[in-house]
Amino acid sequence: MAQPLAGKAVAEAVQREIVAELEQCSARAGRPPGLAVIKVGCDPASQTYVASKNKLAAKLGFHSRPVELPEHTSQAELLAAIGALNADPAIDGILLQLPLPKGFDATTVVDHISPDKDADGLHPFNQGLLALGRAVVFPCTPAGVLRIIDHYAIDPTGMDVVVVGRSILVGKPAAMMLSARHATVTLCHSQTRDLAGHVSRADLVVAAAGKPGMITADMVKPGAILIDVGINHVQSEADFLRYCDPRGLESFRQKGYAITGDIHPAACEKASAFTPVPGGVGLMTVTMLMVNTLRLYRKRLGL
Repeated sequence: MAQPLAGKAVAEAVQREIVAELEQCSARAGRPPGLAVIKVGCDPASQTYVASKNKLAAKLGFHSRPVELPEHTSQAELLAAIGALNADPAIDGILLQLPLPKGFDATTVVDHISPDKDADGLHPFNQGLLALGRAVVFPCTPAGVLRIIDHYAIDPTGMDVVVVGRSILVGKPAAMMLSARHATVTLCHSQTRDLAGHVSRADLVVAAAGKPGMITADMVKPGAILIDVGINHVQSEADFLRYCDPRGLESFRQKGYAITGDIHPAACEKASAFTPVPGGVGLMTVTMLMVNTLRLYRKRLGL
């Protein structure tokens, strides 16, 4: 029977480590780590994500500073706000909530964040350090993936790994991080020929393409480990029956929606272990943001 790799237990364990480390550091530093989360506009999903980040920061004893800018904010105003945070000695980590509203050049904005305060690990300087194996901070979601497999004593050494999706948020850094852990990694994407053939040979699959149910049961090798990064909202009953576990149909009808991953539930029945959606990798992302902020805090203060 496949083992669920639940994210909650891992997140709680990491948070306990953060609290213990912070107790040792804050007395010497004279202040807690400072995290600023910038949100532009009023997207409901972004609002939920930002609230969860600020709530966890406060719970762990961080100084949390939400920066909420209106939809009509200009790019110059956003860059000025980032510049002020770059110069603020009380702020150690800066996270820009993506995606930005239309009209912004996200690449330019992310590049404006100081690499020494880049809590999401997306600045090109930090991406370069990651490629060189010298990173201080790692993009939060793939860092969460690695903490999950470590928690459940899964060693990727020598494994054939397929990562599906090539974003700088998840796919590319996940491929580099798993390669650094001595896995043999194939990075697949929307233009990959014979995706099923690649996946069928994999000992471990990381799905991060943002397409519900794209990894189907017939693609998966029996006993493979499946890590599902996808968070997809399903709102029609036809899509629910196509992409989700039919045993949840009554719940779907009551709520009017369901959340599912990039890996079809039927594929998980062939696996030796899998991350559930929800309840898997998503729970780790915010926790790893706190890990990054604590690392930047320690680095800036020489702790």
